[in-house]
Amino acid sequence: MLLTAEADQLVRQARNAAARAATLARVQVVDEDGMERLRDIAGLFVAVWGTSPSGAPLPADLLRSISHAGCNVTAAYSEGGVLCGAAVAIVSPDNSSMYSLIAGVLPDVADAGVGFALKQHQRAWAVARGLDTMTWTFDPLVSRNARFNLTKLGAYAAEYVQDFYGLMDDELNANDESDRLVAVWPLTTPQTIACSDGLPMTVELPAFTADGVRSTGPDGNPVLVETDGSLWCRVPGDIVSLRGVNPDEATAWRACAREIFRAAFASGHTARGVTRAGWYRLAPGGAL
Repeated sequence: MLLTAEADQLVRQARNAAARAATLARVQVVDEDGMERLRDIAGLFVAVWGTSPSGAPLPADLLRSISHAGCNVTAAYSEGGVLCGAAVAIVSPDNSSMYSLIAGVLPDVADAGVGFALKQHQRAWAVARGLDTMTWTFDPLVSRNARFNLTKLGAYAAEYVQDFYGLMDDELNANDESDRLVAVWPLTTPQTIACSDGLPMTVELPAFTADGVRSTGPDGNPVLVETDGSLWCRVPGDIVSLRGVNPDEATAWRACAREIFRAAFASGHTARGVTRAGWYRLAPGGAL
């Protein structure tokens, strides 16, 4: 357990990092609990996931209950006061971690740092309440999200869950199976602190030879490589578009990734980062 002085210093660091991230993204990030704003947040999730209002990922009445229970509903507003992102998390029963239910930003601000600002606000919210871990699930085939989670935030993954939600029929998932990696984000480690200060670890695929290629993907190119003491697994650059133009190939990628991640995790590897080109670093044992 952290001593009081250490805990206070960590809270200050988390809050400063959250404030800096919001400033860089040019947004105001706040917690919400009023129904009018919660309806707006529910509408944003509908817009991001391409569902109907009746099938909102998290409807406003549920958001109200989550907030009323003392959990986290966070919203990001542009300089003009327009809602552009939101995130929701609940506190786990053991009271030392929180579980992120959903986070999303509008497509036109996807590269503006709004998502990072939302997660740093959530981290500060959690650390101020003595929580030291956040978990959530994400689609391993969406390389953009994977890099954000494992490289930019400093989370890791060592658990693969097949068909977590069942078949999903929203526009983003397009009836794909809902396999998920479980992200674990330690909120107080030196690596996470560095990431929160804008200093993520460098993740680059080392050079490899044909001898290091363990398997090829649906596109015929190397998909699993062993080099530099780690396994490296590649996923498509844009699985969302691929689902629309070639659903059969997208399905093949799902099966390919499932086999690789399950085998890697069973042998003690941990996903510790993702390159810009969509290569996961699967580190052996407890290596960072």
